[in-house]
Amino acid sequence: MFDTKFVIIVRDDLAVWQKLNVTAFLSTGIAAAQEELTGEDYRDRDGNVYYPLCAQPIIVLGGDQATLSKVLKRTVERSVPASLYLEEMFATGHDDANRAVFAEFAPEDARVVGIAFRTEKKIADKISKGAKMHA
Repeated sequence: MFDTKFVIIVRDDLAVWQKLNVTAFLSTGIAAAQEELTGEDYRDRDGNVYYPLCAQPIIVLGGDQATLSKVLKRTVERSVPASLYLEEMFATGHDDANRAVFAEFAPEDARVVGIAFRTEKKIADKISKGAKMHA
């Protein structure tokens, strides 16, 4: 049904709250950049309206720091837009501070804790090589 994959890869040594936090932030980045991913509002039997969800399944994978560094390198090399979360962002308290700490790093020295992207299936598989289904 979909010719693309929406992939999130989270570093596997994070605390559970960090994994959930990173996954939530990364998914909003992709959804905000690609409005066609958002489905219609949900309505329950009583007529209450709820926000729409992503219309495409999201694959959540895990990997170690080396794997996430390779994935980042592959996205950059292929010019695939991505959402990225760095370890240092856990110490900030707001979006402006996140941007400031993010700007201190380049792909080769970034301590990636999570990355998300959506691209054609074959490219997504090549980029995410080495990451495993998240446990």
